[in-house]
Amino acid sequence: MSSKPALVIIDLQEDFCPPNGSLAVGGGREVVPVINDLLKLPFVFKVATKDHHPQNHVSFASNHEGKRPFASFVTIRNPNNPDEAYESRLWPDHCVIGTAGNELVKELDTGEVDLVIEKGTDSRVEMYSAFRPPLTNPPLRESESGLEKILKEKGVTDVYFVGLAGDYCVRYSAIDCAKARDAGWNTYVIEECIRSVDPGAGWEEAKAEMLNAGVKIVSLKDVVVQRVSS
Repeated sequence: MSSKPALVIIDLQEDFCPPNGSLAVGGGREVVPVINDLLKLPFVFKVATKDHHPQNHVSFASNHEGKRPFASFVTIRNPNNPDEAYESRLWPDHCVIGTAGNELVKELDTGEVDLVIEKGTDSRVEMYSAFRPPLTNPPLRESESGLEKILKEKGVTDVYFVGLAGDYCVRYSAIDCAKARDAGWNTYVIEECIRSVDPGAGWEEAKAEMLNAGVKIVSLKDVVVQRVSS
């Protein structure tokens, strides 16, 4: 079977990029030129994701009295099963629908992108992953992005992740991708093409978790990236 690689650009949005982003990830704009170079390669499918939050999103500290962005956490419960819950960090308001911060950065060559996936649209749950919220009992099907189905329909054999932030949305997107065992694809994160909220311990922890899940952390110089252009 011939290789059919896909490129997934995670949340390269104005609110995540200096100098003006409300939740700026250090060096976020630095990855754009090299991602634009990747977009010129013959990937069979190129998708960008966007956080696309309503103003009342559960992840915003402003929606919880007495809570502070970055420092506070909240318990999020499965809307269909309150016994299933998880703790989630709270953030400044970001990527709100209809705001400039929601837009993909202007430097990104969006003309080469086949599809933009909007995620995090359900105000009730946090959704770092480009695929689904972290709920399983039962899964919150109405909040899933549909990305897994699309990649399967395209017959993708290899999925490459780049973008922001490495220790959050890239991390959980890649892990969910690798968990799709029946898909038969390989999952890669290109390390030079990501930036993290915490580029030290946070990124090292994320790498360890991704590797444990079967994600391969690779370099632009690695053969698995170079072969896309061949």
